[in-house]
Amino acid sequence: MTLPFAFLQNLGAGEIILILAVLLLLFGSSKLPKLARSLGSSMTEFKKGLRGEPSADEPAKKLDEKAGEKTKTGE
Repeated sequence: MTLPFAFLQNLGAGEIILILAVLLLLFGSSKLPKLARSLGSSMTEFKKGLRGEPSADEPAKKLDEKAGEKTKTGE
């Protein structure tokens, strides 16, 4: 069975530098930090989701649900 990303194990320093240079040419120097930041934050949220931890916006959702329950019951 072959893994879909098995070719990544055979990349050397020269190939990685070449890939980074192409990315710099495609996206420009101003976009790369934004792309890296968003990739990092999305990976963090994904890992939190796998562990079952609540995300940053879930406490607000719970408060909204509790407020909705209070108005439905007439309190």
